[in-house]
Amino acid sequence: MGVIDELLMGGTTLEVAAFVWFVFSWVGYTYFSEYQSSRKRCLSNTLHRHREIWMKNMMTHDNRVADVALIANLERSVSFFASTSLIVIAGALTLIGSLDRLQNLPVDVMQNQQAWGIKLVILIGIFIYAFFKFTWSLRQYGFASVMIGSAPNSYDSKEDRQAFGKEAAMVISRAAHAYNLGLRSYYFALAFLVWFVSGLGFITSTAIVVWVLYRREFKSRVLKALSRSKGISLP
Repeated sequence: MGVIDELLMGGTTLEVAAFVWFVFSWVGYTYFSEYQSSRKRCLSNTLHRHREIWMKNMMTHDNRVADVALIANLERSVSFFASTSLIVIAGALTLIGSLDRLQNLPVDVMQNQQAWGIKLVILIGIFIYAFFKFTWSLRQYGFASVMIGSAPNSYDSKEDRQAFGKEAAMVISRAAHAYNLGLRSYYFALAFLVWFVSGLGFITSTAIVVWVLYRREFKSRVLKALSRSKGISLP
């Protein structure tokens, strides 16, 4: 209640309602997307099928340098966002130390410095969460590289190759899942920034982010293309 009380001191009940809507939307969409991924075609389960095919094909190659290079390329993308998260956190911490200069901002500042400080702390928390997800994704991609190095060869038993393919694809998919959660934090952080200007705008921007995420995950053209490319039919 302390955080809510402080926000009310600098704004209105709209501020609290906007924040509750933001938390509900983020957590709710996370559970919704995971539940739906077990029932209908989406990017996550379609790409997991592609990873299974990738690992199956990889075991027929004597030279697996290209496969390791693909994992390294994925790691570079995750590393970029992990580093960016630290930069954003450092910038927000610096801004907290300059709250007395809020009157110089080109916006109509209706909240007191304490309310803005709370919002900045929450924003820092979002990027700390993203950083942990990105670094966990990096570690899991590293695990996948080790698995590729220890992969069975084409002359090993079919059972060993099938079991390895499924487990290796799962490790890569879990790495991608952590990356997706971290990247989703960036989307919601963009919506969160609107809260510094308008509570109603914050509600609207959060709803837009949820809609964009849903469209890309479940209704995008790239999903249909990925499904058709290996004969993975849409329900």
